[in-house]
Amino acid sequence: MPHRAASSLLVAGTLSVSGMALAQPATLDPLEVTAPRLDRELYDTPAAVSVVDREKIAQGQQRERLDEALATVPGLYLQNRHNFVQGERVSIRGFGARTPWGVRGIRVRVDGIPYTLPDGQAQLDAIDLDSAQRIEVLRGPAAVQYGNAAGGVIDVTTADGESDPGTSLRVEGGSDGYRKLNVSHGGVNGPWSHHVSVSALGMDGYRDHSSVEKYLLNAKLKRELDADRSLTAIVNLLDNPRSEDPGGLTAEAVSEDREGTIDSNFYSPTRIDAGQSVDQQVLGLEYEDRAAGPGELTLRGFYLQRDFEQQLAYAGDSFVAYDRNYYGANAEYRQSLSLGGLPLSYVTGVEVARQEDDRYRDDVTIDGVHQNRAAAETQTASSLGVFAQGDLDLTDRWTLSLGTRFDHIDFDIDDDYLSDGDNSGDRTFDQWSGSAGVNYRYLPNHQAYLSVGTAYETPTFTEFANPAGVGGFNPDIEPQKAWNREIGLRGHFTDSGLDYDVALFSTRVRDSLIAYKNSDGRDFYRNAGRSRQDGLELALGWQFADDWRLDSALTLARYEFQDYVDDDGNDHANNRIPGLPERTWVNQLTWQGVGERFATLETRYVGSMYADDANSVNVDDYWLANLRAGDGWRLGNDTLLKAYVGVSNLFDREHYDNIVINDQRGRYFSTAPDRSVYAGMELTF
Repeated sequence: MPHRAASSLLVAGTLSVSGMALAQPATLDPLEVTAPRLDRELYDTPAAVSVVDREKIAQGQQRERLDEALATVPGLYLQNRHNFVQGERVSIRGFGARTPWGVRGIRVRVDGIPYTLPDGQAQLDAIDLDSAQRIEVLRGPAAVQYGNAAGGVIDVTTADGESDPGTSLRVEGGSDGYRKLNVSHGGVNGPWSHHVSVSALGMDGYRDHSSVEKYLLNAKLKRELDADRSLTAIVNLLDNPRSEDPGGLTAEAVSEDREGTIDSNFYSPTRIDAGQSVDQQVLGLEYEDRAAGPGELTLRGFYLQRDFEQQLAYAGDSFVAYDRNYYGANAEYRQSLSLGGLPLSYVTGVEVARQEDDRYRDDVTIDGVHQNRAAAETQTASSLGVFAQGDLDLTDRWTLSLGTRFDHIDFDIDDDYLSDGDNSGDRTFDQWSGSAGVNYRYLPNHQAYLSVGTAYETPTFTEFANPAGVGGFNPDIEPQKAWNREIGLRGHFTDSGLDYDVALFSTRVRDSLIAYKNSDGRDFYRNAGRSRQDGLELALGWQFADDWRLDSALTLARYEFQDYVDDDGNDHANNRIPGLPERTWVNQLTWQGVGERFATLETRYVGSMYADDANSVNVDDYWLANLRAGDGWRLGNDTLLKAYVGVSNLFDREHYDNIVINDQRGRYFSTAPDRSVYAGMELTF
C-alpha cells in the first residue's frame, strides 16, 4: 500500500502514466509503484517512473520483444529487435548502449527475481511478455535500490491467475516466416491461485542466416496461508535450440544486398555458421508476511541454471560456451511509524547472490570444425548488498526521501587451461551509494520533485577480457561511476483528460566503460575519462474524446565525452557517445471502439547517431510508421474471439536495426526489415 493515505483520483476519462491508458471508472484508486523498492503512490515518488499495463503490452501486439510495450517510455531507446543471438539492446538516458549485444548498466527484474547477474550483465530472452501484467521502468541511476546498475531498472510483473482467470489460445503468422503459438491458463481455487503460459516461436528472418526457434514456459503458483501471509512459487523455462546470427555489414555490403550476410574471413568466400543455443531454467520462491510485527516482511530465494553455446562470426577461437549456476536471496522489511510527530515510511534489506560460470573457448575453422581447446576457466562473482531508504512527510505536501546502500562484489577467475600459463586472477570492489529527494504535491493529482543520487557500474566478466592476449583480468579497467541530478513534474488534469510527465536530468560519469573491437573482430573495453549525459524527457497523454486518445513521448538529450583519449592518442573530447540518438519522438493515436474494436497508428522518429568514438561514421535519422487494428466477437457468455493485424514499417523506410560500435572492420550496420505484416487470432474462454 502507499506509505500514507491518499485521496482517490476523480477521473472523467482515463489516467495515463507515461503512455499507459488505464480503465475508465468514475473513481480511480491511487496508482502505486514498486520499482523504487519503497512502495509509494505515484504522485509521492521523487523519481522518473513509467508504468505500462496489460492493455498496452498486449493489444494487437506480437509480444515478442520489449520495444513494443515500452515504445512510449521517454528516455528509453531499444535496438536490435530482430537478432535473437545478440539480443535486444536497451539504453536508458545513455546508459547501456556500449555493447552490441545483451543488456549492461540496467537492472532487470521479473517477479522480484533479479535477471541481472552480480557482474552486471543481463539477458532478456526469458521474459515472457505473453504473461506480463505490468512493466515499471525506473529511469535514471538506481544504485541505492539495486546496487551494480547505473542507468535504471526494468521491473516486470507476470500474471498470477487472480486478474485473468480462464484459458487463452493465440496463434500468429506473418512476414519473413514468422509464426507463434501461445496457450495460457489461470484461475483461483480457494486459497490457491495459478497462471501458466506456454509459447512457441519460429521465424525465418528478414536477412539470410537469421532464423530462430524458441520455446518458453512461465508459471506462477500462489498459496494464501492466511489473511496476512502468502507463499508464491515461480518457474520459468527457456529452450532456444537455434538462433542464427547474420552479423554486421559494411556500408558497401548494405548497398549491394540489405538482406544478405558477409563472409567472416577475408580469404574465403565461405561464411561460418554463426549462431547460438540456450537452455535455461529459473526457480523462485517468495514469502510475504504483511503483519510481521509492526511492518511487512518479504523473503525471496531463486536459482537459475543456463547452458549456453555460441559460434561467433569469425574463424579462430570463436566458439564460446558456458554452464552457469546463479542463485541468491533477499530480505526486505517495510514499516510506517512516527518520527518526531512526522509520518515516516522506510524499507531496509539485504541481498546476496552468486554467479558461477564454467566457460571454455574452442578454435574453429571457417568450415565450423573444432580443432582444439583455446581456453577454459571458471568465473565466479559474489555480491552482498545492504540498503535502507525512507520517506519523511514534512507536511501534507512536502516529503523528504533519503537512501543509502553498501555493496561488496568479488570477482574470481580460476584458469583451467594451463598450457599457456596460469591466468587466474581476482578483483574486489566495495561501493557506497546514496540518494536524496524532495517531493512537493502542489495539487492532489500533481507533483514536483528534485532528486540527486550516485551510482556505479563494474565491468562484466566479458568486459574484463584482457586485450594483451592473456587470461585473467584487464588490469587497466575500472568501474564507472555516475552522479545524477533531476527535476521532474507529473500530473493529471481531470477536466481535460490531459496528463503529463516531464523530467530534466543531468548526469556526470567518470571512467565511462567504452567498447571497441580489435583487428580480429573481438570485443574489448576501456575506460574513457569522463562523459556527460543531459536531457529532457516529456510524456503526454490526451483523452480528447470518448473513443480517441493521443500518447506522445519525446526525448531531447546530449550524450558526449568530456575527457577521453583512446589508446592511439586520439582525443575524443566533446564527441558524441556512439550508438545513441539524441532525439527520439514516439506518437500513438488510438481509436477504441465498441467492445474489442480498436486501431492504433504509431509514428517513431529516431535521430542521427554515430557508430564510432571518433564520430567519423554517421548514421542518418529516420521516421517509421506502424499500424495495428483488431476486433472481437462474443461466442457465448464466457467465450471471446479476437482477431488483429499489424503492419510494421508502413512506408517501407530503409533503416538499421542495430549499430555495432567501433567495429575495426567497418561492419557497423545490421539492416532492419522492410514493410512487414503479421496477423493473429486469440480465443479466450
